[in-house]
Amino acid sequence: MGQTGEVGTPRQETEPLLHLAGISKRFTGVLALDRVDLDVRAGELHVLFGENGAGKSTLINVIAGTFPPDGGTFRFGDEEIRHLTPQRARAIGISPVFQEFSLVPTMTVEQNLFLGRELSTGSVLRAGDMRKRARALIDELGFDLDPAARVDDLSRAHQQMAEIAKALLGKARLLILDEPTASLTERETGRLFELIAKLKAQGVGIIYVSHRMREIRALADRVTVLRDGRHIRTLDAATVTDGELVELMTGRKIDVLFPTIPHAPGKVAVDVENLSVAGGIVSDVNFYARAGEITGIAGLVGCGKSELVRAIYGLEKVTGGTVRLNGLPYEAAEPRASLRQGVAYFPANRVAEGLALSRPIRENASMTALDLKRFVTFGVLRQGAERLLINPIMEQLNLRPPNIERAVGNLSGGNRQKVMLGRALTRDLTIFLFDEPSVGIDVGAKVEVYEFMKRLVEAGAAVIVVSSELPEVLALSNRLYVMHHGRIAAELEGEAKTEQNVLSSFFKDHLAEAAA
Repeated sequence: MGQTGEVGTPRQETEPLLHLAGISKRFTGVLALDRVDLDVRAGELHVLFGENGAGKSTLINVIAGTFPPDGGTFRFGDEEIRHLTPQRARAIGISPVFQEFSLVPTMTVEQNLFLGRELSTGSVLRAGDMRKRARALIDELGFDLDPAARVDDLSRAHQQMAEIAKALLGKARLLILDEPTASLTERETGRLFELIAKLKAQGVGIIYVSHRMREIRALADRVTVLRDGRHIRTLDAATVTDGELVELMTGRKIDVLFPTIPHAPGKVAVDVENLSVAGGIVSDVNFYARAGEITGIAGLVGCGKSELVRAIYGLEKVTGGTVRLNGLPYEAAEPRASLRQGVAYFPANRVAEGLALSRPIRENASMTALDLKRFVTFGVLRQGAERLLINPIMEQLNLRPPNIERAVGNLSGGNRQKVMLGRALTRDLTIFLFDEPSVGIDVGAKVEVYEFMKRLVEAGAAVIVVSSELPEVLALSNRLYVMHHGRIAAELEGEAKTEQNVLSSFFKDHLAEAAA
């Protein structure tokens, strides 16, 4: 690999590779980090664990040179670091892969990999050498990624691969991975775990941010728990239990992650017949969802499950078949008409599709209701009416802090999801489409999202949940569809709704080949 060959042998050192002591960071009115300590050893995978808003993102941004700390000391190797910038961080071997991608959409994968570190002789770019190095790195990573493809033509999973490849092109001594598997398939996740093991053996230190207990169990050497911007404890991953981690993270015991939902299936609210979507990613799908229950859709990344609910809402072009809402044909679907039909959609990518990050919480939460007469007088928005509606909704959803005039971009992932959920309470809606509802949010926020769904079902709504998290979709749904290569592979309910049956539907092609 272009990068790992440059790392060399593991560092034989007693001092940590990274040592932070008393790091503080304040933003306007918010103390994001309060005298945080952290050390990471060469060859160690160190998990940062905490609720959304605990300070994890701020801390890794300090380490990556994006934010200057307001206090404390920062040592990397044998050097005390001051006035760190992202460029200097990369130069000394700190390579971050953030949850929000930093790729230039109009450039190719190869151009993004070498952006700011182009290979040249004099003033002439060595395009052939860059192409060769990009191809060799991607091949060794095992990623299905075309170096010549434009980033804006890639799926989110392939953009994630490009970000990881970009971080590993240089001489990485410390790799930061922020929720790196959120958009990867099982196979791609397996390749990433193999790569992590190789990097650790070569002495690379890794900071890993994840809310997924299975990943922490598989990868972590130590875990540092943050809460409310403070360092709570650093623990040996081999000896701490999941329950202890969650209690340290939240400051309270969470006995039950998934609530008991009293499903009471009623009339068919959504009925899809022989539906196909442009590009063939959804083909001849038959599907229905009833009021008073959660209907789940499971499947691997790229199976068409997200495109199915996006087509129902009007975000994907339907090329064949029929959609009916409450028994009536729904043709030429588009988002505004869907809202008027009582349908809400919550996208998986809250940043790209769900929220206007520079605008306040108030505007983001109310934007689905601005066509209602109570908010507009002679074409002028009544902000007073808007505030009267949004304030109690955000209080009901436990938004922290509750100031609805804050920009959404300043919120954690869990609080951003609450702003999205708040839209569902601004108008009369009866059908709710959730696409990956828990991606990028912590355990405490997940519990609140699941309780929100429970209240919707109890009120008689039809709830459709698309999820790549198998325990989540199994626990929440009353009936479960499994998608495979754009088609429905199975419909499961009752005793048939098991992990084994779902997995056999995921991999039925491989099982059939093995049997043959």
